[in-house]
Amino acid sequence: MYSSILRCFLGSRKRAAAVVLFWVLLAGLLAQLAPDLKSVQDNTSANLPPAASDSMRARELARKEFPGQDAVPAVVVVRGADGDRDSAERAVRRITAALSGPDRPGQVTGVLSPAGGPGRNPGPAADLVSKDGGTQMIVAPMEGSPSDESFRADVEKIRKLAADRAGDAEVAVTGPAGIATDTVEVFSNGDKVLLLATILLVLVLLLAIYRSPLLALVPLVAAGVAMRVAETLGALAADAGWIDISSQTASIMTVLLFGVGTDYVLVITARYREALLDEPDRWRAMHTAMRAVGETVLASASTVVLAMFALLVAVSPSLRGFGPYLALGVAVMALVAFTFVPVLVLLLGRAVFWPGGVARAAERSRGGAVWHRVADTVTRAPAKVAGAVVALLLAMSAGLAGYQESFDFVSGFRVDTGSERGQELVAEAFGPGETAPATVLVRGDGDLRTTDAPARIADALSGADGVARVGEHPRLSGDGRTAAFTVVLDGNPYGPEALDAVGPLQESAAAAAARAGVVSPEVLVDGETARTADIRSALDRDTVAVVLLVLAVVTAVLVVLLRSVLAPLYLAVTLVLSFLATMGATVLTTLTVLGDDGIGNRVTAYVFVFLVALGVDYNIFIMSRFKQEVRTAPPVQALRTAVTRTGGVVSSAGLILAATFAVLTTQPIRELFQFGFAMALGVLLDTFLIRPLLVPAVVRLLGDRALWPARMPHSRAQAAPGAAAPAEAATKAPGRTA
Repeated sequence: MYSSILRCFLGSRKRAAAVVLFWVLLAGLLAQLAPDLKSVQDNTSANLPPAASDSMRARELARKEFPGQDAVPAVVVVRGADGDRDSAERAVRRITAALSGPDRPGQVTGVLSPAGGPGRNPGPAADLVSKDGGTQMIVAPMEGSPSDESFRADVEKIRKLAADRAGDAEVAVTGPAGIATDTVEVFSNGDKVLLLATILLVLVLLLAIYRSPLLALVPLVAAGVAMRVAETLGALAADAGWIDISSQTASIMTVLLFGVGTDYVLVITARYREALLDEPDRWRAMHTAMRAVGETVLASASTVVLAMFALLVAVSPSLRGFGPYLALGVAVMALVAFTFVPVLVLLLGRAVFWPGGVARAAERSRGGAVWHRVADTVTRAPAKVAGAVVALLLAMSAGLAGYQESFDFVSGFRVDTGSERGQELVAEAFGPGETAPATVLVRGDGDLRTTDAPARIADALSGADGVARVGEHPRLSGDGRTAAFTVVLDGNPYGPEALDAVGPLQESAAAAAARAGVVSPEVLVDGETARTADIRSALDRDTVAVVLLVLAVVTAVLVVLLRSVLAPLYLAVTLVLSFLATMGATVLTTLTVLGDDGIGNRVTAYVFVFLVALGVDYNIFIMSRFKQEVRTAPPVQALRTAVTRTGGVVSSAGLILAATFAVLTTQPIRELFQFGFAMALGVLLDTFLIRPLLVPAVVRLLGDRALWPARMPHSRAQAAPGAAAPAEAATKAPGRTA
């Protein structure tokens, strides 16, 4: 069937041209139908806990019982010149007047300020003014969604308004509104750099690898077509509500498609050049090449797609929403690789190999001298090679001893932002907990206004560990059955101590309510700390589930591809070793050397999924070639041929894939920096240690059991590890295959 499909679009120049025209028209048509990708991106839900979590139930309860309290606040922090109280007060009065006047931003619904005056709510002045009075806060609740451009534009208006009226005081706008606006802005600026840097870097590497301008452009054109089609399909799906796409997912899609797409093109063109050694007709040579690599590329793409879909078992929106869009992109890239790439290469004719020519390009497919030396080393001393590689990987894994996660998203900005500066000012003047107070909600069956329960619950919360203060007057719902207590913790609201305090807070409030006679009390905690604690719990659960499922998926694909039970097991072990070494080195570099507070809370899961799904590609490339070669050659010679013939192309592909992920380190977001660093390092380990050294060494040590239970036709010809004759013979006459 596959041969029939190949004959369909490789049968003539007209059919080939029709395939190219189809993809061009498809990309153009979808671009006309689909909305702009940025307009459908959702950066809010990705940073929320599961909908069924206690904190989300608390948010819904607060919205129901305290209408109007779900506005998104922009917090204007004012610090007087040199901490002077009078300077701060003057600035606060001017800014408050502007935010309360007719020219205020349209989505500002009110003002809570220490400054009094007609039409303004002075609010809890003690909570908005530091002890020395040198730092004060103005809270401006805003309607609308932070994902809307108009909302972010109004936040910028608040910033300009505050700066114009600050005088000699320092001002910064933070709070949920400021943080959301800065996040979108940081991602928006980073995306432009990301795309340009990725294209330029890949082009330079391809020119160095291919030494042919036209052939170097083929992967870029293919990735560009796939990216355009995937983006428009993704935008349509997101607009219909089928999938969620965040700015972070869109950034990763860019490097993923250029990296994976280049891998597929390198594999196809390498096999095409090799086929030209025996078949001078270019069209028949491409047909032979596609038949040889079809199963390999399909297995590679299937592994990535299935690994992305494995994220659907997650309950965390940040993980669950990550997979479908990326799976769509890889699937489109695979289709482009199977159809668009071979016909484009053929339509370009012999000029595709200019200036070196077809003969030289074909000859280079035999493998360089360095890969023959690598094959010699592995086949002669497999135990020493495997031992040295495993020892190095275990040594790198030791860095995991310093592993810790960070849930403080704002501290992860690698550029200065107004929201981060605002949080610093609040922490210095009021204490770190004031940047994100928690709200403890207690709901009973009776009217709490007729009892002393609110006072007793407040006292219990004040005495709880980690609490700095409790608001003086709890809010009561219209029916009196729900009380809301503002609780300020004494540490970083995103730190592990604060996250651990959420449970005890619930227990203290529930116990106090029961002692006060509240019937069937329900206690929930709302706020950033509670939501972050639920995110942490969900991610802990999801990481275990995703790791197990991805390993199962990868193993299953390898079983089907290699028709072996044993090979997938030791290949999976090499992937796990690579991941542990990668994360150990990443922890050591980013936390110890660069001083990050911790590894981004989703980075570990992302790295595992991508590194295993992409790293197994290189194992697939070498093992599938070994399986093909062992049909006609003794195992040692088959192994040598697999190493030498895949060495150059896989190393080139790995270098480009690592480079594309390394581009993420230019991004001003800690999570993307750490993810890009880890992926670049992990891909290099897979490319230059796992695939050419460890895997062949293990195969050599296992001998004719390497593909058990499959039998090797020439297993009796295998020499024991250390025998030189087969290796020397293979060196003198490297085998050819179509």
